[in-house]
Amino acid sequence: MAEVTLTGVSKFFGTTKVIEGIDLAIADRELMVVVGPSGCGKSTLLRLVAGLEEASGGEIRIGGRLVNRVEPKDRDIAMVFQNYALYPHMSVRENMAYGLKIRGLPKSDIEARVRRAAETLQLKALLDRKPRQLSGGQRQRVAMGRALVREPQVFLFDEPLSNLDAQLRVQMRVEIKRLQQSLGITSIYVTHDQVEAMTLADRLVVMKAGVAEQIGTPLDLYERPETVFVASFIGSPAMNLLPGMLESDRVSLGSVVTLALAAPRSNAPRAVTVGLRPEHLLRDGGAAPLTLTVELSEMLGADTVVHGRIETEGPMILARLPGTVRAAPGERLPLTIAPEHVHLFDRESGKRI
Repeated sequence: MAEVTLTGVSKFFGTTKVIEGIDLAIADRELMVVVGPSGCGKSTLLRLVAGLEEASGGEIRIGGRLVNRVEPKDRDIAMVFQNYALYPHMSVRENMAYGLKIRGLPKSDIEARVRRAAETLQLKALLDRKPRQLSGGQRQRVAMGRALVREPQVFLFDEPLSNLDAQLRVQMRVEIKRLQQSLGITSIYVTHDQVEAMTLADRLVVMKAGVAEQIGTPLDLYERPETVFVASFIGSPAMNLLPGMLESDRVSLGSVVTLALAAPRSNAPRAVTVGLRPEHLLRDGGAAPLTLTVELSEMLGADTVVHGRIETEGPMILARLPGTVRAAPGERLPLTIAPEHVHLFDRESGKRI
């Protein structure tokens, strides 16, 4: 297996900068997830590692070897795409074996690798079927098997689950995590789905406009987002972000709400953005620092997500409450939040205070 290291990697298409100075060290056997909105550069970053795009600057190393000028086929990587890319006229067995035949491996070696991969991915009963005879999840497993038989140093996943329905995505997500853990292959996984990213990753890279906004474990990014963008992107429902004024150990939201902080944060009044996660707003019957005027309730079974405002003209905020809570439009709902769960960001820079 191998570590993957990117040092100062950038990419231009003409005069347009798509990737800007990325520094990233992916450890041996680690599953690193690159997440961000469409157009942030995450798939381009993956293609740079694969060799499908040439870096405009910086160094890319796989297992300590500089690969900037190395052809994709010689980088010892295997890539799984979102559209499966299976040959429709070939059987599952033939699809999985094709790349090995091109490389000239002995027939007995090819058969042994295909058999092992089919057993790992529970494809033995499907080896003689054509792709059109398979479900979406089965096709994705075949695409993974085709990558697996190559026995690469690094797996690259480019939004492999985006074409599947919601239930199948959950099943395949578990399958990919199980497979990566059992095989211990260094993996880079690109997705725009933050739930997928949180559940799969050993560590996450959150990207925005070609820049790595924050790198860390899923829990690190959830508990301590370093920018407003990361705060808004990680978590479901998204963090509430409200304008506020910080004064020492308290922050005011508009004219009617003041929240206590766990410790003083500023010596002078300061304009901030206040972050409150919906799941940290509690209805506990005690003294309530804020009152939410309900506009809409979504009853999801285990949870009830309440939409409302703390001031008539204020921004809409969400509270994620137990599923037993019922809140009608117009109802005034008293809520509390622990001081340690109040996130503060500088209003101008968007960086954590």
